[in-house]
Amino acid sequence: MTKLALISGGGPLPVEVAAYLARTHRPYTVIRIDGLSDPALDAHPGHTLGLSDVLQLFTVLSNEQVKAVCMCGYVKRPDFTALDAAKVGDGLSAIQSASRGGDDKLLRQVAGVIEAQGYTIEGAHEANPDLLIGGGLQAGPQPTPEQMEDAHEAMRVATAIGALDIGQAVVVAGHVTLAVEAQEGTQAMLARVATLPHTLRGTHEARKGALAKIAKPIQDLRLDMPAIGLQTVEDVAAAGLAGIVGNAGNLLDKPGVYARAAELGIFIHGDHGQA
Repeated sequence: MTKLALISGGGPLPVEVAAYLARTHRPYTVIRIDGLSDPALDAHPGHTLGLSDVLQLFTVLSNEQVKAVCMCGYVKRPDFTALDAAKVGDGLSAIQSASRGGDDKLLRQVAGVIEAQGYTIEGAHEANPDLLIGGGLQAGPQPTPEQMEDAHEAMRVATAIGALDIGQAVVVAGHVTLAVEAQEGTQAMLARVATLPHTLRGTHEARKGALAKIAKPIQDLRLDMPAIGLQTVEDVAAAGLAGIVGNAGNLLDKPGVYARAAELGIFIHGDHGQA
């Protein structure tokens, strides 16, 4: 097996990938981002670098003799105008230019800089196939026809905003679009939904509507695949929604997510036929 470098942003996703690599005995090293990566990653072999230490990153990759790189976890956008060319190297101008676009454009440029050095990019779902959402009902109660209509409409709207590189998530209830995700992220979007009148979004006793979290049509899934975790389930439940639907995505702590969804009465549905 080729040795993998896991560049770990924040959140639980890099922890799950690292644990899988260790469990399956694949050679790997973790590149922890200083002040961002989960402390649980300290137990894995690796190095800690600053977000802008691109040249040092390539030195580490060379010394570790890795062949592939996986980038996962959230990273807050830095002030690209303040990056030090002595640390970033020749790719600085291209990265600064890409930073003026959406996340997908920026991630593609960063990946291009890494690939130009001869490394293969792997997605988190390729490094840890256990993360992938399956097709059909995965957890929770069987959705009603009305709830699935909302789920499909949410996926349609999410596909439209994704084509514009805006976001990955949409909430629809009663055939009305309640919210679309932009730079605030899914959790903040769901918090907004939770402030809407119950007549729009349902209640804990009479849930309606769905969150769609899907891959953008233009998205390189190696770089940024939608992720659903325990927090997503909790936020969907708090907003009075009935469920979650996706056509591609990483499920974090899959057994825990499925169990909590069933406990709260939230359906999770994989719909790979929708685009």
